[in-house]
Amino acid sequence: MREKKKKINVMKWINNLVTGILMVLLIGVASMVVISKASGGEPQLFGYQIKTVLSGSMEPGIKTGSIIAVKLDIDKDNLKEGDVITFRESEDMLITHRITEVTKNGDSVLYRTKGDNNNAEDMNPVLSANVVAMYTGFTVPYLGYFANFTQSKNGAFLLLVPGFLLLLYSAFSIWKVLSAIELPQKKQTEVLEENSGKSSS
Repeated sequence: MREKKKKINVMKWINNLVTGILMVLLIGVASMVVISKASGGEPQLFGYQIKTVLSGSMEPGIKTGSIIAVKLDIDKDNLKEGDVITFRESEDMLITHRITEVTKNGDSVLYRTKGDNNNAEDMNPVLSANVVAMYTGFTVPYLGYFANFTQSKNGAFLLLVPGFLLLLYSAFSIWKVLSAIELPQKKQTEVLEENSGKSSS
């Protein structure tokens, strides 16, 4: 009896764990898709933004396919050598590289930059006005591929996967509970029928 109770408790714990994981997955994917769509691209919170790095120019510190956190509210004219910045190379292109030299030309501040994994500095210096953010040091490898997909037209369909799994697992759990209830009732009916047969004889 004790072993049976222990087995039921273990099954209950596993059931709660799997349900919890699927719920976290569903909420996490939903949040990423909603925040990405609402912000028009990368998720943004409290002056920080999550960006996707899909080149290897900053390896090994920032691996290809990573997501990084960058700080948006910075003093663009007072960055220093060694800072890693995200800057606008062109209207539709952002680059994250390290500052190698700071030069001032009148009221203008220019930054020479270089990717840690590149052999040479970037060809054009970066005007301080074109700096978008500064890298905070926070990075998660390979999650950028997933984040990049959530921003695509098919990204919303990711919600269906954990949602469908959660639905299936819930149906399975309900079936297990119903089976556990029906089994004692069936045994009780069989016992009553058996006793009834004995009484008749």
